[in-house]
Amino acid sequence: MIRRILASGAVMMGLWTAACAPDTSNSPAAKVDAARLSSAATDGDNWMSYGRTYDEQRFSPLDQINTGNVGQLGLAWVHEFETDRGHEATPIMVDGVIYTTTSWSKVAALDAKTGKLLWSYDPKVRGETAHKACCDVVNRGVAVWGGKVFVGALDGRLIALDARNGKEIWSKVTVDQGQAYTITGAPRVVKGKVLIGNGGAEYGVRGYISAYDADSGDMVWRFYTTPNPKGEPDGQVSDALLKTKAAPTWGEGAWRQSGGGGTVWDAMAYDPELDLLYFGVGNGSPWNHQIRSGGKGDNLFVSSIVAVRPDTGSYVWHYQTTPGDSWDFTATQHLMLAELPMGGKTRKVIMQVPKNGFFYVLDRATGELLSANPLFPMPKEADLAPGMPVPWAHSVDLKTGRPNENPSARFAKAPALVFPAPFGVHNWHPMAMNPKENLVYVPAMLVPAATGNQAEPYRQIAGAWNTGTNMGLAALPDDEAQRKAIRAMLTGMLVAWDPVAGKPRWTVPRKFPWNSGILATAGGLVFQGTSEGFLEAFNAADGTKVWSYETQNGIIAPPMTYKIDGEQYVAVMVGYGGAIIAAPLAAPDRPVSLKGRLMVFKIGGTAKATPYVIPEKVALDLSTTLAPGNPQAGFNHFMRHCQVCHGASATGGLLPDLRYSPAIQDAGTWKQIVFDGANASRGMVSFSSWLNPAEIEDIRAYVVQQAKVHYRQLGTGPAAKDGAKTGN
Repeated sequence: MIRRILASGAVMMGLWTAACAPDTSNSPAAKVDAARLSSAATDGDNWMSYGRTYDEQRFSPLDQINTGNVGQLGLAWVHEFETDRGHEATPIMVDGVIYTTTSWSKVAALDAKTGKLLWSYDPKVRGETAHKACCDVVNRGVAVWGGKVFVGALDGRLIALDARNGKEIWSKVTVDQGQAYTITGAPRVVKGKVLIGNGGAEYGVRGYISAYDADSGDMVWRFYTTPNPKGEPDGQVSDALLKTKAAPTWGEGAWRQSGGGGTVWDAMAYDPELDLLYFGVGNGSPWNHQIRSGGKGDNLFVSSIVAVRPDTGSYVWHYQTTPGDSWDFTATQHLMLAELPMGGKTRKVIMQVPKNGFFYVLDRATGELLSANPLFPMPKEADLAPGMPVPWAHSVDLKTGRPNENPSARFAKAPALVFPAPFGVHNWHPMAMNPKENLVYVPAMLVPAATGNQAEPYRQIAGAWNTGTNMGLAALPDDEAQRKAIRAMLTGMLVAWDPVAGKPRWTVPRKFPWNSGILATAGGLVFQGTSEGFLEAFNAADGTKVWSYETQNGIIAPPMTYKIDGEQYVAVMVGYGGAIIAAPLAAPDRPVSLKGRLMVFKIGGTAKATPYVIPEKVALDLSTTLAPGNPQAGFNHFMRHCQVCHGASATGGLLPDLRYSPAIQDAGTWKQIVFDGANASRGMVSFSSWLNPAEIEDIRAYVVQQAKVHYRQLGTGPAAKDGAKTGN
């Protein structure tokens, strides 16, 4: 009876909410509709969607800031947020108001000319949710439409806010919150439907993209990207397609337990003329194809580009970039639409550089592969010098569309040093295009990875990374000289790619791989931020650096630009983090807890940013610390459960460096945090569901061991002379 009353109350509340929906007709975002977004290419003053236009080219027609005067660019204003961690959002600017997100899915609206905070919104994501996020508690931004601001929260909610004041209009849970789903990507709005995907494949989920009515929040359609592991229909638009086209491409394996992965966690694009919505699909779950699917089948629609009708979600075509993916080579990277002269005629194309490192150009009406060229050389295995990383594939067959793989990269018989690493040659950081130069600017990475089969028999563990690979191979040597040599191998590149010629026109080397997305402008400029903490501008034609500004903190978010009262501004979110927290040697030594900032520049800007207060790491006295656990066993547990947040081999990262944590000095304190969950509200959940107290103590022994090695190398702090007390 109580349930009936509650249900009736919920229905009445829904009717009341619909009847009393706020009038958002006079908000700055009220004029954003299908017509305005479809014609956004001619509106350089505003930046109304994630990629500025539906084609996602991130090219602005503004040219007030150009190669001739960019040297006069200075800081106009800066706003500091309360959140640290990674900041990945592209600010949206509509009619004088900026809408952006920070870590933990928080939203802010600011006056785009002065930086004055107009309102802020906190979805109050529980700290424990951080454990479900593979790659930091980041968010890539909002969408605006009809007076509303839409944000996907880390815990799987899609939320509509009143653009005038940030008040919540509706909120929908889009995932099973009992599973490890998260949302980090920016929504898009097409024809009054809010489109959102999710992440979580590393932990074992089944991916999909959903469309929600922008006014009511009701779900309109859902497209699953992998078959139902139970073999049952889901009552969704993708049911028949999955049964006839996808299911036959899956063998028996662990995907029955994991859900298969295929999460749609980032890229989308839309062609209003063809009325086609494009989205990218992520990696399989677990990563290892042999374990996931018995080594059989292409596993559709994992690692694929899919085109559907936005009204219904009905399938039109797909192209799979990495059939039978075994390396976490997602196809969720930036999708870009353009018109290019190819084969003697102008073709409407869609372009992508997924993680696997090939630059794909496809006919966007049919999915026909037009070209696929490696961003960096991918030689055949037989042509490699001893010790060289093995490219996963050396070419793509244009007739079949399938890659020509290097056999040992599959690591079926033995571990291999594979290129690229799971970070990819290109990750989520957006590209940009200058149609005048016919160049696409790609933030690229050169990172290999040791890859091999999981040593122990595979079993699905909720809350752990279920990759089916030997994650211990990511361990780092204790020798500092060897670590420096590894760090020197991990580099980045800004690549100006000619998609017609299929080769780079120019490149700019980067010291570290994890840098920002790109902005291109009609002023002949290309903007990119760096991991070391600089915003830089280059000549779009030849790559000459023409301007640089030190931001003090690393940048991974892409810059954007807009104009108000005749003045052009360039804006960028500043705050380092994201997936790089798992591989600290691939990033500069960054201090923790630097708050994120929105920094905005204009010609003649004279504002000054307050210097960050850099916290000092203080070495612990471990000379009397007792840690009788087994450090070798602790290493194995650490690499599977802990390295994603605290760095491979406990080398620290952008999250707390455990080698400096006082908790490692005391078994009781360590247990309270790791086993009992004393810091759960801050994201450090209890690991009691996956590890017993003895195993947790083994991890402490391992971290203590790593801390002592680290202190000896630095020559700082009381060096531990009595290693016997630690059980080492």
